[in-house]
Amino acid sequence: MQVDAELAELAPDKDMMLTIGVFDGVHLGHKYLISQLTGSTRQKRLLSGVVTFRQHPREILSPHNKPLYLTVLPEKVRLLKNEGVDAVIILSFTEELARLSASQFINLLQKHLRMRGLIIGPDFALGYNREGNSNYLRQLGQEHGFSVTVIPPITANGETVSSTAIRNALANGNIKKVINLMGHPLSLQGQIASGAGRGLELGFPTANIDVDPRQALPADGVYATWAHFDDSTHQSVTNIGRRPTFDGHERTVETYVIDYRGDLYGRQMRIDIVERLRNEKRFDNVEDLKKQMAEDVKQGIAILDSQNMDKLVASE
Repeated sequence: MQVDAELAELAPDKDMMLTIGVFDGVHLGHKYLISQLTGSTRQKRLLSGVVTFRQHPREILSPHNKPLYLTVLPEKVRLLKNEGVDAVIILSFTEELARLSASQFINLLQKHLRMRGLIIGPDFALGYNREGNSNYLRQLGQEHGFSVTVIPPITANGETVSSTAIRNALANGNIKKVINLMGHPLSLQGQIASGAGRGLELGFPTANIDVDPRQALPADGVYATWAHFDDSTHQSVTNIGRRPTFDGHERTVETYVIDYRGDLYGRQMRIDIVERLRNEKRFDNVEDLKKQMAEDVKQGIAILDSQNMDKLVASE
């Protein structure tokens, strides 16, 4: 059984307390739940672990209604590890796993991960037909010697924080709301692919990021971004859209790294989306586009410089 083999890879040397979920976006609700996990494990001298999945369960259970990801797997793992957990356990969500009863899955967690406690959200359920809700898990816990703690949802500006709410804000280009709900900027990442070369001709050479097609993107437009590559961080401006001035059809993510001159092809890049500058639009001629791009860069620098200053003030 694949899930059995994947769980056996960790072999912890101490008992663990776990939380389980998709954790798409690793948003404020996830962060709060994980903070309760790590706080509890410090008190009880247990290891903390996050069990998550390579695939969204809906990819298997409802393939015609599968969501786009806020965070693809490498980014999700990076963000989860940043929350200070001792282990991130990645399982393949398969039809075999989906058929396991709640009791069978819990038995595997206890067998391989030495689970002594489980921290979950109020709507959490696991096992075949989602039979393992909080009441059922508490019953199993009494029978098999593990605790179950239910953490209430949190709100931001009166709205319950959820991955769905973030996807909706993202689709509308409401980056401030996305950041407010996630607690960090949305990141896009991928290898730099060759493009049409028009950015170089315009005086603004861009890196064409080959993002995962399952990645949720913000509404078409121009954004102030931070670009990360080669262990360095740079100010940047990113266009997401179809380049209507050049009659483009495919949606692309193109980043102009403001203070960098060099060949980026083939490298990995991650961008953090900080603020929306404007809608994508069609220009009557190339000169008007170049003027607007210069203005975009100027505005982007001002926003990113201000963000640096905000961080400096906060640290003093």
